[in-house]
Amino acid sequence: MKEITNDSGIVIQEKYNTLPPNYIPSAAGEFPYTSGIQPDMYRGKLWTMRQYAGFSTAEESNQRYHYLLSQGVSGLSVAFDLPTQIGYDSDHPLAEGEVGKVGVAIDSLEDMQVLFKGIELEKVSTSMTINATGFILLALYTALAKQQGADLSKISGTIQNDILKEYAARGTYIYPPKPSMRIITDIFEWCSTTLPKWNTISISGYHIREAGSTAVQEIAFTLSNGKAYVKAALQKGLDINVFGKRLSFFFNAHNDLFEEVAKFRAARTMWAQIMKELGATDPKALMLRFHTQTGGSTLTAQQPQNNISRVTLQTLAAVLGGTQSLHTNGFDEALSLPTEEAAKIALRTQQIVAFESGVTHTVDPLAGSFYVEQLTQEIAEKAWDLIATIDAMGGSVAAIEEGFMQDEIARSAYQYQRAIENGDKIIVGVNKFTTEEINNTPVFRVNDSIRQVQAEKLASLKTRRNNDAVAAALQAIATAANSGTNLMPHVVHAVEQLATLGEIADVLRKEMGEYQG
Repeated sequence: MKEITNDSGIVIQEKYNTLPPNYIPSAAGEFPYTSGIQPDMYRGKLWTMRQYAGFSTAEESNQRYHYLLSQGVSGLSVAFDLPTQIGYDSDHPLAEGEVGKVGVAIDSLEDMQVLFKGIELEKVSTSMTINATGFILLALYTALAKQQGADLSKISGTIQNDILKEYAARGTYIYPPKPSMRIITDIFEWCSTTLPKWNTISISGYHIREAGSTAVQEIAFTLSNGKAYVKAALQKGLDINVFGKRLSFFFNAHNDLFEEVAKFRAARTMWAQIMKELGATDPKALMLRFHTQTGGSTLTAQQPQNNISRVTLQTLAAVLGGTQSLHTNGFDEALSLPTEEAAKIALRTQQIVAFESGVTHTVDPLAGSFYVEQLTQEIAEKAWDLIATIDAMGGSVAAIEEGFMQDEIARSAYQYQRAIENGDKIIVGVNKFTTEEINNTPVFRVNDSIRQVQAEKLASLKTRRNNDAVAAALQAIATAANSGTNLMPHVVHAVEQLATLGEIADVLRKEMGEYQG
């Protein structure tokens, strides 16, 4: 009989008749949290339903946010364009052709005011997918909350702020690893007193998986990166029981339902053990809280309506795995940014699972399954082996500098693609069950004139603001960068003086250097 393996190379038995060796059942809400971080899980509170959205100008994105809120989303998730992600204002020569394309263009506090017009930040949880410039976007969000008169102790949300995976898998970095780690720990320190409910980092396996990793590599590399951030914060003298409560994770959900559920359960168990070994004692600092996004790389341009079924499977995997927050992709995202109709179907998919499927009625419905418990243990064992290899190199920063993570991901991506090409891996509508078709799916298009609109806004801003105050604020950031004092208060002050994102990023380019990957 042909041996069957999943994408992580784990051999799948024909039948599972016993629980794995050394199996110890764990209750939800109790260490090591294999079955979930809350004793009652979704009986007490459903996951936050988010829709990742952002495109064009702040005005257009604001309209989409109001639409999504009216349709029942319980949290916003902001996508930023590439110039914003890598610290260039929209009028920079390198921004040409990219402004507003894969997310919204944000150059200044005035753009942020428009982006959230009519939305009270104290009453909504906002996730921002931003890394190298995450500290600037957090400063802009904070400045806007202050303008709204919000109580900063009630402001909640997340910045991704995970630079290590950018070096390993995605590429939107600016500064070298060590200065970047310093910025991240500055954010940890500042938020602990200024924004105590803010999740200061979303340690991301999502993009590692999108780059071609296996499920095992996704959690191994992500948890290893998490260890690196915790150790950097400890070296800064921060309290693990304080900043540890504000760490969150971001994982991918793919199509192999049981592998994905087991992956989430294994990750939760492993992180609790890692944090305990690093000295955490507060139960909330031991809990792995995570956001999930359905797998963008699993979506096909061929027969795009099939993606609705894929997203439904992935939604079930995330929920059965115990996610705290979920974004579901639009079925048309292999073709373009999602249309409003596709975004609505994606949200309705979450709502149908939540209110019609019955999977939320009990905690960890697959707990005790011979197959799922065995798979959870095997995924954890393989991930621990990878983490041990990274630890032996000196941790994630060293492993990335040596190219270890990048090479492992590239090898897995190659093997996966070969399996599709030779037919060992079936993708419906791509290499099997194909049809001659004319794709009439409507696509979302972004107007190419956005860069000119943003450039005109910037020109106007620079004539109206107090440029002496801006220059002084930027100099204060440079001084803080060299003295080692926390950057965040100075960045908040600078954006309040209407310094632009590109100006702030450029100050630190000069002081910290740029990473040449």
